Amino acid sequence: MSATVYDFQGLKLDNFERLKLRPVEGIPLIETTADTWDQVKTFQAKSDDLLIATYPRAGTTWMQEIVDMINNKGNIEKCIRGPMHDRFPFIEIVPLPPSPSGVKHAEQMQSPRIIKTHLPFQLIPKSFLEEKCKIIYVARNAKDNAVSYYHFHQMNRGLPEPGTWEEFLKKFQEGTLCWGSWYAHVQGWWDAKDHHNILYIFYEDIKESPRREIQRVMQFLNADLPDNILEKIYQHTSFEFMKKNPMTNYSTIPPPIFDHTISAFMRKGIVGGWKDSFSPSQNEAFDKDYMRKMAKSYLMFKWEL
Repeated sequence: MSATVYDFQGLKLDNFERLKLRPVEGIPLIETTADTWDQVKTFQAKSDDLLIATYPRAGTTWMQEIVDMINNKGNIEKCIRGPMHDRFPFIEIVPLPPSPSGVKHAEQMQSPRIIKTHLPFQLIPKSFLEEKCKIIYVARNAKDNAVSYYHFHQMNRGLPEPGTWEEFLKKFQEGTLCWGSWYAHVQGWWDAKDHHNILYIFYEDIKESPRREIQRVMQFLNADLPDNILEKIYQHTSFEFMKKNPMTNYSTIPPPIFDHTISAFMRKGIVGGWKDSFSPSQNEAFDKDYMRKMAKSYLMFKWEL
């Protein structure tokens, strides 16, 4: 029996090899990103660009949809104009041809642009800071983030094999996963927020009070929208709605790349789900390591709601 062949933007796919990692300025990144790093590093931002930055699996898609709904004043039809990967350039990613690289994608878009990155603060193109661009950073508690990232590795062939949960958790703690250390990532952006035009938001706060946090984003973007539009944005960006929405749930990415039979891109979206994955001994060891690494940090995360 012949294997199913998928057609993705004109490219025939019957298999897709997992990519490897290579360090860029000390941070492990996907090899195709490392190959084109000069293009990313020298990317020229515009003053009206908005950069949405996160560690992977910390609420990137959620914030992108919130911002898109705000920018379009709650017009759902405009927000379903295309899937996430078409609407928002992922600046450091080089997807399969004929899709353009994140840099080329951004250069082809009209302003104002909403651009996505998972890069730690020290690696973002300096032009975002020079142009004083607005930046929204979303941080998620380490345990839920680690679990979500593990399941994402399982279904996403664009990332290396995750190994067992125990092996993956060790890599997470060591900072050897793609985009580096969660600890350094959240702390680096936290330290930068007082010196640059950065709104730092916590995933758990959005879950706890979505309307309040959407209003914070609106204020940051100087968007004065009435309550009925706020309610519309809240409804449209709920986890339940986005999980069913093909423009946000990444179901348009073919199975050789994203295998939703292994794990859905949008899986649970809850706070405290880590309890189903961490054994008591893993949790105890993780807490000790966490306290040591975050001992000097003022960052406080909610582990459950």
